[in-house]
Amino acid sequence: MLPDPQDTIVALSSAPGPGGRAVVRLSGPGALRVAASVFTAPGPILPGARRLYPGQAALPGVAAPLPADLYAWPAPHSYTGQEMAELHTVSCPPLVELLVAQLLAAGARAAGPGEFTQRAFLAGKLDLTRAEAVRAVIEAGSRDELKSALAQLAGGIAGPLQRLRADLLDLLADVEAALDFADEDLRFVGTEELLNRLAAALAAVTLAGKQLEGRSVGGRPFRVALAGRPNAGKSSLFNALCGSAAALVSPAPGTTRDYLVARLDLGGVAAELIDTPGWQEADGGLAGQAQALGRDQVGQADLVLLCVEAGRTPDAEERRLLREGAAVVGLATKCDLGEPAAGLLATSASAGTGLGGLRDLLAERARAHARPASAPSLSRCRHHVAACLEHLRRAHGHVLFEDAPELLALELRGALDQLGEMVGAVYSDDLLDRIFSRFCIGK
Repeated sequence: MLPDPQDTIVALSSAPGPGGRAVVRLSGPGALRVAASVFTAPGPILPGARRLYPGQAALPGVAAPLPADLYAWPAPHSYTGQEMAELHTVSCPPLVELLVAQLLAAGARAAGPGEFTQRAFLAGKLDLTRAEAVRAVIEAGSRDELKSALAQLAGGIAGPLQRLRADLLDLLADVEAALDFADEDLRFVGTEELLNRLAAALAAVTLAGKQLEGRSVGGRPFRVALAGRPNAGKSSLFNALCGSAAALVSPAPGTTRDYLVARLDLGGVAAELIDTPGWQEADGGLAGQAQALGRDQVGQADLVLLCVEAGRTPDAEERRLLREGAAVVGLATKCDLGEPAAGLLATSASAGTGLGGLRDLLAERARAHARPASAPSLSRCRHHVAACLEHLRRAHGHVLFEDAPELLALELRGALDQLGEMVGAVYSDDLLDRIFSRFCIGK
């Protein structure tokens, strides 16, 4: 059951924790009244006006008033379509918690996950694909993910689907108009035009299906593991690629006892770089556990950089790994101290040799591996696309074989229902609860 959209809700909408600014958001019929219960401005606060009010918030038990700004948006010209207010103040967690508590005491209710965006959807401010794109924007982990989510928020997915739905509604209207005048033998649309319009709809839905293939919310970033024998220069290379001394480096073999993980930005593509312990025999103690964890990380990696010290040729196990194909790249490390083995990419962490080329290689592999990120609507819509295509194919067949027009109308209605569920024109409370419950509170 959906929460009552006429409640006035409140939540912290900025990141929790200390910072320069905290944003406490309210939406509902009493948003401005509740905000005014703790906020005072030099002049009057005017209902129905879209304005910024500088002022202060008075909190119980706090000797000095809290500097604050009040932003007010009247209904329906707001994100949620309701009266909205935001209190902007310093992000001091105890003070922010006290401010929210006072707003709750003044008559507001704590907002649930995604409830602000849910209200925007219910008010017709956003369709379902755009509402889900809000979450994708918030959770974007790279420039590419953000770009894709913003494109969906701007209507990159909803626009074509809405146009297709409008075309099919017009076509259904023509078909049903002919049914109303069946006794008078009136034809509102000819067979050739019917086939052309259905073929165009099939092409549009097929294209949408191809766009959905392989697209999902960005999960974990591309993972790159540094692997090899002890003292092969993995940690030095790890530090050089990270641009910091994150890993302890020593001439003594086996300095790295546990794996380390660092985040890399490869030209706008997010990646994780993992430094693993050097391969060596170990008993069942901590060293053995470290070896097992390190090999587990190598097994989970999307790309393995096999490090072989310059001046040494790969041994049997290293050659076996290199034969595994594109998932393993051989690196010759410490090339300032010796000659690299044939077929390995020459690098030197201390001299910087080959690091630029290595970063370019990692960026290329990460981009090739990355699936374009988008909102959860993509995976949610896949079965609707398949069902819509099936209805349209049957409709096309009814026209070709000159079946009863009632059958054509039935299939067109089925296709429209599937499109309606994709964009949210047809929805259930359970569907909305499943979608918006994944949002963070305050959005």
